[in-house]
Amino acid sequence: MIVKDNYNTADLPTTGGSVILAHSRPPQDCFVVQQLRQAGALILAKANLTELAMGGTTVSSFGGQTRNPYDLLRTPGGSSGGTAAAITANFGILGTGSDTGQSTRSPASATNLVGIRPTRGLVSRSGILPISSTQDEAGPLTRSVADAARMLEVMAAYDPDDPITAFGRRHKPLSYVSALDRDGLRGARIGLLTDLMGTEAIHEEVNIAVYNAVQLMEQLGATVLRIAMPRLTLLTTDLAMGRFEFREAFNRYLARLGPDAPVKNLTEFLADGRFHPSIKSRLEMNTAMVDGTQSAAYKSQWWGREALRQAVMTVLAHHDLDAVLYPHQKRLVAGIGEEQLERNGVLSNGTGFPAITFPGGFSRPTRSAPLGVPIGIELLGPEWSEPHLIRLAYAFEQAAQLRRPPASTPA
Repeated sequence: MIVKDNYNTADLPTTGGSVILAHSRPPQDCFVVQQLRQAGALILAKANLTELAMGGTTVSSFGGQTRNPYDLLRTPGGSSGGTAAAITANFGILGTGSDTGQSTRSPASATNLVGIRPTRGLVSRSGILPISSTQDEAGPLTRSVADAARMLEVMAAYDPDDPITAFGRRHKPLSYVSALDRDGLRGARIGLLTDLMGTEAIHEEVNIAVYNAVQLMEQLGATVLRIAMPRLTLLTTDLAMGRFEFREAFNRYLARLGPDAPVKNLTEFLADGRFHPSIKSRLEMNTAMVDGTQSAAYKSQWWGREALRQAVMTVLAHHDLDAVLYPHQKRLVAGIGEEQLERNGVLSNGTGFPAITFPGGFSRPTRSAPLGVPIGIELLGPEWSEPHLIRLAYAFEQAAQLRRPPASTPA
């Protein structure tokens, strides 16, 4: 296994990609790492991430810039891009990601992998360096849907140290692996959410991959409807909870490191200054947030999340859908030094509903991307629908056979 370097491990430092935390040695493994080790996992290494998981380009003061193995001039998405680059390059078999916005699914999309963001409450977040107690989720990053199902089976469990997992305790099936069905698309009803597709030339290659995927799904027995969600842009604006929750959550994490913690709180971290410049403005904003979870704006955003949850469930019910489909990113993953634009992670992170991202195709080959740039597609369903999402994605994966190892790394 390759573990994202914001998961606490007692035998390796947990840096969060920060020079400031370079020698931070947590007193014990986080809950998910405990679960994985008990199941026989061997942790080979910790992987780079966007520093403190604050962004989508996988650059940090400790690890530098991770490159996309399919195109060394592009990022691997983020923030879990180090894990994704390692797994797609066959440096390990299984990897872990964390997803506050789209940080497991973005690298999966960019590096031809499978990533799952589970239902809120299914997988523990305790011992993972936090951003948002509302939005943070832990999930698998793997080369196949089958491996993701095997990992989720081990990761999903009740953890008294993360009370939200009490909600998932009775929703975990006996097996996620039993959902691996080559005929899983037969009879399925899927809604292609056209609101989450671009309409300009820069979106063309992603759109082609999506429409090719839809065609194959229909050949495999699915009914795919073109649908729209009323007021989607309005419903998905200003839903991020991290700016209200980060300071409190980060300080609590540091306190649990004990007396040997490199810094004691967010104010000390900011004052140290040795972080990557790309996260400075966000750190300053979070440090200045005084009332945080007690503010009227925070409560308002909770109501906004509820409105989006209702809208998604209404669309699913109105069209009698099993899931909605869309590209994880409207355009190809950004080049190094560019901003990561037009990602579609909000439909899951804004609702707490599960989503699975998986290979949907490649762009045209170029000199820097001899196989093309990977394009990920995503399926989202209601709470606790992971088995059904796995079934749909597995059926597509087995028919499409889109997994190709990158040309930049050894066989």
